[in-house]
Amino acid sequence: MRTAKLFLAVILLALSAACKNKSEKTTTEKAEETEVIATPTIPEKIAYAHGFENWKNVKNIAFTFNVDRGKNHYQRHWIWNTKNNTVTHINAEDTLTYNRSKMDSLAYKTNGGFVNDKFWLLAPYNLVWDAANYAYTIKEQDTAPVSKKLMKKLTIVYGSEGGYTPGDAYDFYFEDDYLIKEWTFRKANTKEPSMSTTWENYLDIAGLKIAQDHKGTDKDFKLYFDGIAIDAN
Repeated sequence: MRTAKLFLAVILLALSAACKNKSEKTTTEKAEETEVIATPTIPEKIAYAHGFENWKNVKNIAFTFNVDRGKNHYQRHWIWNTKNNTVTHINAEDTLTYNRSKMDSLAYKTNGGFVNDKFWLLAPYNLVWDAANYAYTIKEQDTAPVSKKLMKKLTIVYGSEGGYTPGDAYDFYFEDDYLIKEWTFRKANTKEPSMSTTWENYLDIAGLKIAQDHKGTDKDFKLYFDGIAIDAN
């Protein structure tokens, strides 16, 4: 009987050790998974430097997209309900409200302007939203197009299908704080820039960092935002 009890004790001890090892392995695996998730890519670091973690709280965002070319002024005003994905476009002639999941031909055409203007406003967040649709490369040092300063450069190239402007490329110039300082747009991934501007006059609103002014080398050109208003939880 004593031998049987001793044998049972040995079996229980072995089972206990096995369970403990299994538990420790599971914990290690979870730690490794957490480490992978917690290590952001460069595009993600840029997005979070601009407050991307607070975007989930935004219910409505309103903004006016402005372009000045010499004495000519152009603007579009938008209100975006992010929860039900409805957009209201307001200009001098009329007002149009549409749902981006149910667009007719007029809404689709209008939405092209919204996509453009929203991209200028929230491009850092598109680095997360569009992550599955582009390839990217990093250059540790390159000359920024406007200031001619040496900065880090992120280049993204969109896929050749889908969207309003497939195959386009963007070069984002940034420093150690990961805030975008300048960028270049290259239509259809051409080698030569289609447009280069600064990112400046950052507004901190509802935890989001938004560049309000974009200036190029052409002194007569300025693209900027005003009327930015956010309804957030």
